[in-house]
This record gives sequence, C-alpha cells and structure tokens, in this order.
Amino acid sequence: MRVLVVDDDRNVAETVRRMLAAEGWVVDVVHDGVAGLEKATTEAFDVVVLDIMMPGRNGYEVVRDLRAAGVWTPVLMLTAKDGEYDQADAFDFGADDYLTKPFSFVVLIARMRALARRAAPERPSVLSAGSLRLDPGAHTVHRGEVELSLTPREFGVLEYLMRRRGQAVTKTEILDSVWDINYRGNENVVEVYVSYLRKQIDAPFECAAIETVRGVGYRLAADGGG
Repeated sequence: MRVLVVDDDRNVAETVRRMLAAEGWVVDVVHDGVAGLEKATTEAFDVVVLDIMMPGRNGYEVVRDLRAAGVWTPVLMLTAKDGEYDQADAFDFGADDYLTKPFSFVVLIARMRALARRAAPERPSVLSAGSLRLDPGAHTVHRGEVELSLTPREFGVLEYLMRRRGQAVTKTEILDSVWDINYRGNENVVEVYVSYLRKQIDAPFECAAIETVRGVGYRLAADGGG
C-alpha cells in the first residue's frame, strides 16, 4: 500500500513514516499543503494522511481542492485540532476520517486499512438519473433546471444512492460509506435522511426517485423517478 503523509511537523511525519514503513507500506512525505496537493493530484496513493494547520495551504483547502479535481483517494486528517466543529469542517470539505494528536499508532493503522478497503473506483464528474443531476466537485444538485439546497449529510446519502442507481442497497452500506467510521448510533438514522431527501428531490416535483425495497433498504430509480 502506498501512503502520502502531509505534515509540517517533521518529527511527527518522520515517526509516522518509520512506523508505516515497518508495516511494509511505501510512504511519501511532504511538509506543506502546496506540495501535498500537487503530489496527491499527480501520483496514485491508497491513503493520504493530512494535517490541517500547515504553511502554503491548510488541510481543509487541500482536501477540498482534491475533491474538486476529481481525486477521490481516501483522506485521513491527523491533527492537534480536536474541536467538534474542526471535525465537522473536515468531513464537509471531503475528508474520510479524522484522528487527533497524540494518537495511537495501532488505531491509525486500523483506520488506514479500513479506508483503503473502502476506497471507491474513479468517480464520474457529474452523476445523473433522469432529470436529477449531482456534481460532486461543485457540490451541487439539480432537479431539471432547479438547484436544490442539501445539507452535507443529505448530499452524501444522495451521492451514494446515485452512484448505485438501479441497485438495492442496505442501511448498513449507506452508513459505512457516508457516516464517519466511528459512528455507533442506530442505523435508522438513514431513514431520517432518506425522508429529508424525498421532501427535497421528489415531493415538490411529484417524482419518486428513492424507492423503499422491503427487507433490504433503498434503491434510487435509474430514471430518477420521473
């Protein structure tokens, strides 16, 4: 597995590099956001480990620009910032996981392995199902000519369903792909967000894009529900 570590704290970066190398992983290290963004967009990695507070570009900007450029390599934010709003911002900008310093190396390794297992194939620039269109890079959703305003979580659920349009998916699959891997709440939270989505993308347009598959979960109609 090939990993990119982006951290301006050279001691932390070197410690992470040595520990990952001892696990048999190939590790590249850079020490600022500009170099990290360039390397992550021009070379292939299985996981990117990214600090937030760095010279050049901060971690939020790096992960945002990666997603806007269509680079979907899993990103784990490794940072001393431990506020709940710091974490929320990281996820909203496109990070896949978040770990605060000081950290357990055992936990870091486990999370990186989980991210690598969940890595998605290359994602198309714009997803469509009938009159429903979702642009992951621009973070926009349209039903016909009408632009819809979705929360980050609603957007994530809809993106997952659209990437698997026509396929039945379970609540657990949606949770595993959209929620933080540390989420331990009830999977029925998925029902709540599906309800929110239906009120946004279906009800005002007399459409039925999100279908309930009894005993399984949900399916987004291939034609967008009309």
